[in-house]
Amino acid sequence: MADAKSQSGQEFESVLTDSATEIASFESRDRSLVYRIQHLLHSNPAGVPLIVLVLSILIFGVILGSKFFSPFALTLILQQVAIVGFVGAAQTLIILTAGIDLSVGAIMVLSSVVMGQFTFRYGLPAELAVLCGFACGALCGYINGVLVAYVRLPPFIVTLGMWQIILATNFLYSANETIRSQDIAADAPILQFFGQSLKFGGAVFTFGVIAMVLLVLILHYVLNYTAWGRHVYAVGDDPEAAELSGVSVRRVLISVYVLGGLICALAGWALIGRIGSVSPTAGQFTNIESITAVVIGGVSLFGGRGSILGMLFGALIVGVFSLGLRLIGTDPQWTYLLIGGLIISAVAVDQWIRKVAS
Repeated sequence: MADAKSQSGQEFESVLTDSATEIASFESRDRSLVYRIQHLLHSNPAGVPLIVLVLSILIFGVILGSKFFSPFALTLILQQVAIVGFVGAAQTLIILTAGIDLSVGAIMVLSSVVMGQFTFRYGLPAELAVLCGFACGALCGYINGVLVAYVRLPPFIVTLGMWQIILATNFLYSANETIRSQDIAADAPILQFFGQSLKFGGAVFTFGVIAMVLLVLILHYVLNYTAWGRHVYAVGDDPEAAELSGVSVRRVLISVYVLGGLICALAGWALIGRIGSVSPTAGQFTNIESITAVVIGGVSLFGGRGSILGMLFGALIVGVFSLGLRLIGTDPQWTYLLIGGLIISAVAVDQWIRKVAS
């Protein structure tokens, strides 16, 4: 009798062990599948925005047909997002270091105003005025970088304050006056250089679009295949570990903010070409639009992860939704509603992907 009970107990324990093994095996397979997806997205941060971009183009293409798929309509999207692409590139560099820059739009506008005012108020050659605009952008970026790297103030607070200071300086210096397109075309056409276009069949590419795409490709190479680019990611991922590895964190931060200021100045030059005039009120929401493109593009707001190509895809997603909904004839508020949903979804996906590294 005792032997029978013992055998029965052993069989019961064996059944439980087998069941537990099967459950554990199933859970392991399930976890490994989820892990593989997370790891794939973690390794390719531009993947999600690229998929969303392709799907949105296909959906609007099916709904609108040739009206949307025409070469002119597709290149029009590029023209509309060119300025955001420039500023988004600067914003991406800064966010990769776990910072943020709310002053990028103001730096862009002030740089364009300097270019215009130095040409028409002080009579400098337009080429020299453009260089002065770049110097202005670099100086603003340098101030931001010093306050973040050496004074150790939070980037959000620093750039929020600089945004207000630069914005006020812009209006005070320009006296809120716009330099007209006709005057620029007659006396300083180089200021409108990025507004000139090339036509290939029905497609129209402005020099501003070409320059923006080239800038993104160059920065993509620099961030992925140079020591400086690896240092930028390292500083954003863990500045203390980067410091222990021999990376000069302060120097990297200052270089990122200065380069961001230079890119914003380039955006200011492109802005003159885009609108044709020098206006102190242009680009008021570019700082928010750049953050939107960066977030939708899969760049982590926590720093250390993301792709500048993803930022470009994020900007194009916004452009596709804006043009597609406009062609359908919907209320413009639907665009903001959908973009807001995309922003929240992108942050949620980023949080989920980050679990693979924890």
